[in-house]
Amino acid sequence: MSAGAQPLRVRVAARTVEAEDICSFELVAVDGRALPAYAAGSHIDVQVAGLTRQYSLCNDPREAQRYQIAVLRDPASRGGSAALHDRVRLGDTLAISAPRNHFALAPEAERHLLLAGGIGITPILCMAERLALQGADFEMHYCTRARARTAFAQRIAGAPYAARVAMHFDDGPAGQRFDIAARLARPETGTHLYVCGPQGYMDAVLGTARARGWPGSQLHFECFGAAAATAADDGAFAVRLASSGRVVDVPRGTSVVQALRQAGVEVMTSCEQGVCGTCLTRLLDGVPDHRDQYLTPEEQAANDQFLPCCSRSKSALLTLDL
Repeated sequence: MSAGAQPLRVRVAARTVEAEDICSFELVAVDGRALPAYAAGSHIDVQVAGLTRQYSLCNDPREAQRYQIAVLRDPASRGGSAALHDRVRLGDTLAISAPRNHFALAPEAERHLLLAGGIGITPILCMAERLALQGADFEMHYCTRARARTAFAQRIAGAPYAARVAMHFDDGPAGQRFDIAARLARPETGTHLYVCGPQGYMDAVLGTARARGWPGSQLHFECFGAAAATAADDGAFAVRLASSGRVVDVPRGTSVVQALRQAGVEVMTSCEQGVCGTCLTRLLDGVPDHRDQYLTPEEQAANDQFLPCCSRSKSALLTLDL
């Protein structure tokens, strides 16, 4: 949960098994009031079992009285998804954040290409429904391991935009599998690509798109989990706060955010894994060691932005716009 943010208290009004190992939760305000408005692509922080995790909203944003999230029970879970599946029941109360959106639909796009892998369907589904309502031009591909693991399959099949959606199953015939290289063979003027799913799927999509010359401004992605980046030669460095000139040491094994907190300097954070962009800070001087998955390769190469929750420094000193 972002520092200083007041959590919202919600009640679990419905809990539904959507597919194998995937459960959805309908959340309503404890006091019965309307929840904060949001746009397609938004997510919320959910506090459960002493942890804070991010989940995309997948219901119609016009539904002011409820939020819906869907959670994959991940065998590699660090506790969040397992706690939601095993501990959270109908009628339970939870603390959540107001919605935030780092994965918004591009208003300038002439056409939208939506690519979902597994549980990555959650923000993509909301996008598809919004685009259909607007009468926008879009195409959607939904890739899963098997039909039994395909959440919201009936909802999509019964939607007015169903003809625009292609389903692809890893265990199905080879001819129906999604050919990333063929679909992204060349850049398409005016088409914006949106992708969400497991890291391997996203890497394949984004890597192919970049290799084929798709402009970074037309590529949009969202992920909520990242493996911690480590290096044997990680060392200490320091950050200078531009507003005061104060210098804060960052020891080995301590993130910039942690070092700043220990020095009494709060930075707004959410995931603290370099995927959500909440702590994005302007970099004024120094050579960063980017370890995030939020900035594009082009943005990282510019070296004027920095994710202090996970990235480090190649130089002895970084000057941050703080």
